[in-house]
Amino acid sequence: MLRLTALIAALLMLTACETVKGAGKDLESAGSTITREAAKMQQKF
Repeated sequence: MLRLTALIAALLMLTACETVKGAGKDLESAGSTITREAAKMQQKF
């Protein structure tokens, strides 16, 4: 029973790491988009 609990805990930690990694990529993408749009607006002025 202890092994099963440890396995489940390990899987949950791996899932959380992948979720955080994905969220980081999403935020990076949003930041790049904001930077690109700001540069476009700056060129207009």
